Amino acid sequence: MLLSIIWNADPVIFSIGTLSIRWYGLLYALGFFLGITLIGQTFKHDGAPEAWVDKVFIWMVVSVIVGSRLGHVFFYDWDYYSQNLSEIPKVWHGGLASHGGAIAIVLCCWLLSKFMTKQPIWWLGDRLFIGCAPVACMIRLGNLMNSEIYGTPTNMPWGFVFLRGDKQFCGTVDDFMACPAPQLCCPSSEWLPCHPTQLYEAGAYLIVAVLLLWLYWKKDGGKYCGLLTGIGFTGIFLSRQIIELLKNDQSAFEADMMFNMGQLLSVPFVILGITLIVYALKKGKREFVLPKEPAKTKQK
Repeated sequence: MLLSIIWNADPVIFSIGTLSIRWYGLLYALGFFLGITLIGQTFKHDGAPEAWVDKVFIWMVVSVIVGSRLGHVFFYDWDYYSQNLSEIPKVWHGGLASHGGAIAIVLCCWLLSKFMTKQPIWWLGDRLFIGCAPVACMIRLGNLMNSEIYGTPTNMPWGFVFLRGDKQFCGTVDDFMACPAPQLCCPSSEWLPCHPTQLYEAGAYLIVAVLLLWLYWKKDGGKYCGLLTGIGFTGIFLSRQIIELLKNDQSAFEADMMFNMGQLLSVPFVILGITLIVYALKKGKREFVLPKEPAKTKQK
């Protein structure tokens, strides 16, 4: 076996009867907690009503979960779910797609901007992205704990041998690269280390999160309507396109595609991100007039 890291993490933290507490769920929840805390800080800094934070949190959680689930159903596995419609709501069985979550977040921003903040959609989008980038980072760490969504074999010393993974490769890396169906080309005598693409993505998303925080707090980035959203979309989905080159296909139909589904779905977000960056810099800084917090009545 090549110099590598043996990864055999148990995805379950502990179980109580039939109820299992998993690392993925804990990290997902921790990401949302961190995200809404950061969003709350931006709202406080901007003088937005405190009541907005709770509403944004509820709608963000619902949007991300529902959108991510529907994204997986329609983008990656519609052949199965079209014949098993009752399985669609069962998110605990696994199957969430970040592109679906991103689409849902944009829709959520539009609705909340129209009916709650009365501000431009990207005013809210800029602040949501400050919270969403850390959520994306924590989700990828959850994927690592599940030993899922990892990459192709590698000779690099940081390659992970995913003992609990659903795809195993053996032979040599050169054999893998030359074989049209690698998992069929060699006996299962020795597994190869693979790219820990979950860590690559988590690291990229963390960099985006730090950049957005720095721009907001140190460079008045929140006054350039759409700038932070544009940088967020561009940074996250451009890095996603690059890292997808190292990933295994998530669905069988991707085998015959020049670019996999994750790369294709990332293109519109990168284009939108670049467009928003250009638009925001062209418009320059703006001052936003937010509603005042209603006066609290004294208790007698």
